[in-house]
This record gives sequence, C-alpha cells and structure tokens, in this order.
Amino acid sequence: MQNFIDFINTTFFQIPLYKIALALFVFFVFLFLRKIFTVTILQTIKQITKKTKTDIDDKILNILEEPIRFSFIIMGLYFFIIILKINNITTMHLIRTLIIIDLFWILFGSINAFDKFIYEFTKNFGKELHQEIGNFLLKSIKVFVVIIGITAILQDWGINVSAFIASLGIGGLAFALAAKDTAANLFGGLTILADQSFKIGDWVKVGKVEGTVEDIGLRTTKIRTFEKSLIVMPNQTIANSPIENFSKRGQRRISMRIGLTYDITKEIIENIVKEITNMLKSHPKIAQDQTMLVRFDQFQDSSLSIFIYTFVNSAIWNEYLETKEDINYKIMQIVKNNKAEFAFPSQSIYIEKINNTGIK
Repeated sequence: MQNFIDFINTTFFQIPLYKIALALFVFFVFLFLRKIFTVTILQTIKQITKKTKTDIDDKILNILEEPIRFSFIIMGLYFFIIILKINNITTMHLIRTLIIIDLFWILFGSINAFDKFIYEFTKNFGKELHQEIGNFLLKSIKVFVVIIGITAILQDWGINVSAFIASLGIGGLAFALAAKDTAANLFGGLTILADQSFKIGDWVKVGKVEGTVEDIGLRTTKIRTFEKSLIVMPNQTIANSPIENFSKRGQRRISMRIGLTYDITKEIIENIVKEITNMLKSHPKIAQDQTMLVRFDQFQDSSLSIFIYTFVNSAIWNEYLETKEDINYKIMQIVKNNKAEFAFPSQSIYIEKINNTGIK
C-alpha cells in the first residue's frame, strides 16, 4: 500500500502523478460528455428541427454543432489546467484564444448558412450580376471576420497590431506594398462588377487568355481555358486590359469563300449566287437584320471565287456550328443542281512544239 501511495505521489515536472491522472480523467470525461451530447441531445434536436416548416432552425443547428462540440474540448482543457495548477498567464491566454476561435467559428458559419439573404440583397443591384456581386460581398465579409478574429486574438495576447506593423520597419514597408497590391486588386474586382464586363460562365478573352469565367474573387478572377487549364488572373490586370466578351454578342459571323471551276458559264454562276442568296434569306437561323453578302468577286488562280458573308442568330458555339454545317450542305446541293463543280488547287502546263531549226 505504501508503495502505491509513494508511486502516485511521484512528481513529473514537479506535478504529483495522481494530479496528472485526475486531470486526464476529467479531460476524458468531457470528451465522453461531448460524445453523449452528439449521439443523444444533438440527434434529438435534429429530429425536431426536421419536422418544422422552416429551415432556419436547421441552419442555426448546423452553425452551432461543431463549435459546441469544440467547447467541450475547451472546458476539458480548462479544468485540466486548473487541476494541475498551471493556470498561468500563458495557459489562460491559450484558453481565451480557443474561446475566441470558437465564437468566430460560429460567426463565420453564419455567413455561409445565410448566404441566400445576401444574394437576395444583391438583386437590388441588378439580377444579371447578383450572383457575382453576392460572391464578392460574401468573400469580403469572410475576410473581414477573419481579420477581426486574428486582431482579437493578438490583442488578447497583449500585441498592439498597429504598433506591431509600424515596428516592423522594412517588413512593415513590404506589408504596406502588399496591401497596396491587394487594394488595387480589390478595386479591380469592384470595377469589373460595376462595369458588368463579364459574369461567371461568360466566354471571354483577356489579353492572350481565352476561356470561360469560373470565379470572380476579391483578388483574382479564374478563367478555365478550352484546353481545360485554369488561369488565375489578378483583378488589377483584368481591369486595365481590353476584355472581349464573346457571350455578350447575340450573333456569330459566317465569312467564307467557295471556289468553282473555270469551265462554268456566266449564267450558271449568276444562278448559283442567286440561289445561295435566297437560301440564306429563307434560313430560320440566319439574322435577316444584319449584313448579308453573296458576291462573285474574284478570279483566283484555280477557281472563280464567290464570297459569302452573313450572321447566325446564336452566339452558342454548338448552335453556330450546326447552322454553318447546314448551310454548307445546302450550298453543296445548289452547286450540284446547277451541274457545277468545286475547284481545287491545280496547275495546267502547256508545252509548245519547237521545229528542228529552232523556229516556233
């Protein structure tokens, strides 16, 4: 018995072993209570909220679930520290830091849970870009919450954030320059949204980058190229670059030439031009209010060239290709009906006979 008493009174870092055992026991009790809370109380509340007509209570529960579970760990650590009597300034700062994290965890989760209210609010700025403005606003709020949370933690540890940045010297200058670029990108993003240059899903070309807009962020915009590469561009760069938005055009142009052989007559080529013109004027997918040209305009090396210029009533790539394909088939049929042929690159070589005297 004495040996057991001596054993439990053995010190480890000047702390009796029985106190360490007791502290661990209390900590694991809180972990057990955390498990009980999750399996019984939390599940019961979830079953109740599922039966209600609104989903607000479900969202509130989802917001609070993990922070409450984390609070059991905080309480377990607090009593662990108290039992071991190591509740000094540092350990209390640590506990308060965990509490701050837990509180801001709830606040951060609330932003995601009630994002639909933000999207409803942004519809006041225009339905076309309300999703992009909503995403921008959500990210801004999240960044603000994270900054406030970090500031609160630093203040609790006795660090004056403003004085700390000012005391960095060259580091503070670098921080200021980085902040300058961040601010420029932030205002670049606001400019993109204010000008309605593009929205998520638009097909755009910015400089040499061409693809579909996937995301408009606080600092960058993500464009997925047609080779499936993801290009991340700073908003400042985009705001200062020419932007070609293909999705904003309601029509796409067809500009092409067909070459016919030189052995056809003037009457045949006139008839082909007339029939192609009538076909385009009666085609349901061709824009009749736009420029339409069908002209025999060039004598090329191997063909008589007819120039065709018109517009398709769709900016969607697949629909445009379908219409162009249909027009190509119809042109082939028109040429065939007129007993003409398409020309292909060729050369004719004429050899003149020379007599024995060298005189032609």
